[in-house]
Amino acid sequence: MKVKKESGKSVRIIPLGGLEQIGMNITAFETESAIIVVDCGLSFPDDEMLGIDLVIPDVTYLKDNRDKLKGFVITHGHEDHIGALPYVLKEVNAPIYATALTMGIIDNKLREHNLINKVRRKVVSYGQSINLGNFRIEFVRTNHSIADATALSITTPAGVIFHTGDFKVDYTPVFGDMIDLQRIAEIGKKGVLALLCDSTNVMKPGFTMSERTVGRTFDNIFDDCRDSRIIVATFASNVDRVQQIINSAKKYRRKVVIEGRSMVNIISTAIELGYLDVPDNIIIDIENMKNYTDDQIVIITTGSQGEAMAALSRMAGSIHKKLYIKPGDTVIFSSTPIPGNEKSVAKVINELFQLGANVIVQDTHVSGHACQEEIKLIYALTKPKYAIPVHGEYRHLKTHAQIARDMGVAKENVFVLESGNVLELSEESGKIVDTVVSKGVLVDGLGVGDVGNIVLRDRQLLSENGLIIIVVTLEKGSNQVLCGPDIVSRGFVYVRESENLMDEAREVVEIAIDRCLRKNVTDWGKIKVEIRDTLGDFIRKKTKRNPMILPIIMEC
Repeated sequence: MKVKKESGKSVRIIPLGGLEQIGMNITAFETESAIIVVDCGLSFPDDEMLGIDLVIPDVTYLKDNRDKLKGFVITHGHEDHIGALPYVLKEVNAPIYATALTMGIIDNKLREHNLINKVRRKVVSYGQSINLGNFRIEFVRTNHSIADATALSITTPAGVIFHTGDFKVDYTPVFGDMIDLQRIAEIGKKGVLALLCDSTNVMKPGFTMSERTVGRTFDNIFDDCRDSRIIVATFASNVDRVQQIINSAKKYRRKVVIEGRSMVNIISTAIELGYLDVPDNIIIDIENMKNYTDDQIVIITTGSQGEAMAALSRMAGSIHKKLYIKPGDTVIFSSTPIPGNEKSVAKVINELFQLGANVIVQDTHVSGHACQEEIKLIYALTKPKYAIPVHGEYRHLKTHAQIARDMGVAKENVFVLESGNVLELSEESGKIVDTVVSKGVLVDGLGVGDVGNIVLRDRQLLSENGLIIIVVTLEKGSNQVLCGPDIVSRGFVYVRESENLMDEAREVVEIAIDRCLRKNVTDWGKIKVEIRDTLGDFIRKKTKRNPMILPIIMEC
């Protein structure tokens, strides 16, 4: 039986992030009367984003249409899909719909931001459908590197849109059942208007290995390293990976220490909700480690991506307050570096080797994302009219587009979108009809959006060339120089070894001030510009550098 479609009706798909990058996944689906949002993630800053902690999506479009917004529907509990929720909900408060573990992780975030009593939340089970405006959304079981991941079958007036979320096909998952291919096939038989499919691993042929293969690797490592302390770094959200580490610890009679705030929070939530099977008394507090020998301990920690303040990085740098690396420790990196984190991870590995640790990075991780054959399977089951590759950089999306065409989707019906594109689909046609604001909003400490391109440019300038401050005191009324100019250098040159340069610079500033005063220039703004331009030219000629120059004029 075909899904009933309303003739002439259309639906708009608006990715506000998650395209041409890994992370910050958020997509709006809009009809004439309603908007739903799938996922609301963050991304981490690029190297040039100095001092920035996080990047979250710009939700100006949602704020402008908040009267139509019916809710946020979340596919799973990774940061790139839920991390921006506490920030976005302060701008546009709407109900959240997610599976149990995902909601548990979201609740932790909302508590941290004092939003737990301000946001309506509903836990949804696999196979259950919810109605939001004229959308009906069914949650379909999938497999991923975190439990309770879901695909979404979104019924709209124009037809069914199937959104895979992040997924893989795992026939032997550690927790729960395998992906519900039968239900996906049933949805495909009824007719799928459009498929939004994960592109993260689309460059890789074949199938992704089962999560259980990592468990066998852990057993082998634990067997080989019976006499040493074992430290495993992995993603806090990879509950299945944690389960397998605990299984190996039980088998080889080791106690487990959990280190890292996010690791403690997520494992506590997973145990509370029944997603981790933890034997009694196997987990011990870090303070109790002294009661056991090294061969009786395994530490599960954050820091697999080389994050500067994560527990493993602090151990490697010998600045952790309670843990330090001993010669002979075995450190397992149970992850692969996220693009952009390779240097940070390599730095931590080198530091661990220098401290005498044995570092293992091979065969200790499998991806949570589908490779080419699994993606083809989803196309074969759903047979979509339109294909919209999502979750990936441009190269991923283009490769995915070719696979979609190979699987029978007409070339004109495959859309490689950019964040902010408004794609309008109906049974008759599909086209990009508009563009909305979709730039990232920078989070620096407690500041959200108060750091932009100008501030970043200043930080870049400071980091590359340093700062020169010129302080001058003028007499009130006459504007005669009473004191100065004094020059302070930070990050430009070491003043004690560059006294001649500083003396010449002071003379250049004096000449610039005299020139202004002879012309009866009393506007401090104009005097500062003259100082900045004159001294800047002098410094460039002398040093080939471009420090930031900050004139300060005081009145006495």
